[in-house]
Order: sequence, then C-alpha cells, then structure tokens
Amino acid sequence: MFAIPLGDGAELRPVEPWQAQEFLEHIERAREYARPWVPLMVRVTDVESARALLQDFADRQAADTGRLWAVRLDGTLVGGVLFRVFDTANETCEVGVWLEPAAAGRGLVGRAVEVLVDWAVEERGMHRVEWLASSANHRSIAVAKRLGMSRDGVLRESFPWQGVRHDMEVWSVLAPEWRARREAGRR
Repeated sequence: MFAIPLGDGAELRPVEPWQAQEFLEHIERAREYARPWVPLMVRVTDVESARALLQDFADRQAADTGRLWAVRLDGTLVGGVLFRVFDTANETCEVGVWLEPAAAGRGLVGRAVEVLVDWAVEERGMHRVEWLASSANHRSIAVAKRLGMSRDGVLRESFPWQGVRHDMEVWSVLAPEWRARREAGRR
C-alpha cells in the first residue's frame, strides 16, 4: 500500500473497508473533539457503521465522486482527509478534514490538504477546491486561511447540526491561485 510522507512521522494513506475496526477505534478517540463539526463522528458508532462509511467512500472513489484517506502519525490512524464532493464535470471539489486531539496543533491537516489540492489541481484538472466550515469552527477557518483560500461568503443558518443551525463559511482556492502560491514557495 502506498504512503505519502507528510513529515515528522506523519503520512497519508488510503483507508479501506477491511480497516473498519481500526477506523472505529480512531473515531472513538476523535469523537468528542470533532463531533461539534464533523457529522461522521455521530454516524460511525460500531464496526458495521464504520465499514459502511468506508465502503461508501470506496464506492465514491470507484465512481470518481469522492475519496477518503487516513492521516497516520507514527503508524497510528489519527485523522482523515477527504473529498466530500469530487465533480469532474464542473472541475470542482470539496475537501473535508478531522483529527483526534492528540494529533492537533502539528500542522498535519494543512500538509495533508496540500497533497490533496496538488493532486486535484495538477493530476485531475480541478479548477476550484472548496472548504466549508461552521463560522464557529475557528480552527478550521484558520487552516483555510493558511492554505491561501479566499472566503467566498456565508451560507446563513444553512446547516442544522446537533440542534443548532450553523452559519457555514465557504472558502475556496482556484487552480491559478494555487499554482501561483506554490510557485512563490509558500507551501
């Protein structure tokens, strides 16, 4: 199986349905930390639901409409990055992320997303990469800013989650902007 080094003992690897038990164990460690923002923290409750989620993303990958990778730190699954939406016809995709608390603050999300955006733009020809985050999720918005994304706007009270209607901020980077950032050495 391939791995893409992210530095400092971290790597990006595929995660597949046969790894459902390990994925569930990771979700249990991440649940309280990520649940305010990440719906899959509620969706994955046992091995069967973990396998179903991983199978859903395996099917999306086969259909070329989404993908999911594990972020590993010293071999342990500590987070995930995904293309929630991957629309080749419109050359647009949406990146999603989460970590467990032990992995936070190390820059892993930013480094993993850089790999995904590079691949989406350079290998797959995506023109627009989106990042959606609750206006209350300051850590996620900070990552979008560090990645050089622009705030497109706010979808007011558009996401009902856990009894609260969240304002969702839409951030994006366009392929020419991403390439210019990379050429300027700001990776």
